[in-house]
Amino acid sequence: MSQNSFNKKLAVIGGGAAGFFGAIRAARNNPDLNITIFERSREVLSKVRISGGGRCNVTHHCFDPELLSKAYPRGERELRWAFERFDAKNTVRWFEERGVELKTEEDGRMFPVTDDSATIINCLKREALERGIQVRTKTKIERVEPLKNGRFNLHIHNSNPATVDLVLIATGGSNRRKSYAWLEELGHSIEEPVPSLFTFNFRDKIFTDLAGISVPEAEVSITDSPYTHTGPLLITHWGLSGPAVLKASAWAARYLHEQEYRFTIQVNWLHPKTEQEVRKILKKLRQENAKKLVTKQDRFPIPNRLWKRFTGLVQINANTRWANLSNQQIHELAHQLVNGTYQIQGKTTYKEEFVTCGGIPLTEIDFGTMESKKCPGVYFAGEVLDIDAITGGYNFQSAWTTGWIFGENWQ
Repeated sequence: MSQNSFNKKLAVIGGGAAGFFGAIRAARNNPDLNITIFERSREVLSKVRISGGGRCNVTHHCFDPELLSKAYPRGERELRWAFERFDAKNTVRWFEERGVELKTEEDGRMFPVTDDSATIINCLKREALERGIQVRTKTKIERVEPLKNGRFNLHIHNSNPATVDLVLIATGGSNRRKSYAWLEELGHSIEEPVPSLFTFNFRDKIFTDLAGISVPEAEVSITDSPYTHTGPLLITHWGLSGPAVLKASAWAARYLHEQEYRFTIQVNWLHPKTEQEVRKILKKLRQENAKKLVTKQDRFPIPNRLWKRFTGLVQINANTRWANLSNQQIHELAHQLVNGTYQIQGKTTYKEEFVTCGGIPLTEIDFGTMESKKCPGVYFAGEVLDIDAITGGYNFQSAWTTGWIFGENWQ
């Protein structure tokens, strides 16, 4: 980028987190830069609005760049060093300097203390307004045409073309391959987009009536693969969700796509306990709770309705007392609790919060500036890149970071 920005025009394509952050940082470093954000939909920052159930999970409370980068199945190596320049700590400071205080929840997710995503949206809009950034909504850029003089023509749907000097593309991810076709015209290749965060749907609906029940710590393993992940586990109407499943879906995104979302998982509902440890506890329960029904227990962090389901799955009669539980039944119950095997057939994605694995290959981007190696003068930030993360505020953090690096290049 030229240091002389007087009268230069920057087009930011995409009015999301990365687009706004990049535009704001560029404007801060060069007040003379003429910046316009182009957003195809009616609203800017729509994903910010719905994230975290409308509270906006701004980032994750992890202030070590190396540890933070490990939350990214795709992008870890590049973000490791990018976070040295702008990480979660910097994000927190940036918002606090503008009057937005963040809080940390038990699982590390960080939200505005207002618990309202509008707080983040208003902050970004206010900052853009103060920096003189123009925002055009309902404006679809259909094509970016490089000109011989180094500038670019923006081909706008139902409007006259606009000529600009620089372009930041921050259009976010898409599950449709054709959405990236206009970027291929700039010389880029595209990593095939596939879902990255999704729940696992059971083939057999054995837990459907228990939707909403969760356990605090479980281990989910995808059989015949290296993917094993831990965390809270939630039963849904269709199957399983929660951090353990969402982490597995992110890391195994391409593998599961190749399997057409038909695979087998093993679940340890009592992680980190082993099957041997669970058998020992069950035998102690048999001894100490001899007169009580097997459907009642207080040694495992499993809700009673779910516990009853496990006893039923191994065909233990609901009227059986602990004293009458056989060693074979203890063995089968322990195995069900620690090594339950379930057939998965299909997935359920996060609709508006859809996160993709795929997009612009990171090898085609200079991460020192976010400039395209294929088309000088064009820059990228956010999820349009082949970067995605596990759930917990990490995807927004990569948007803030890549947007900031773009804008900082104007110093």
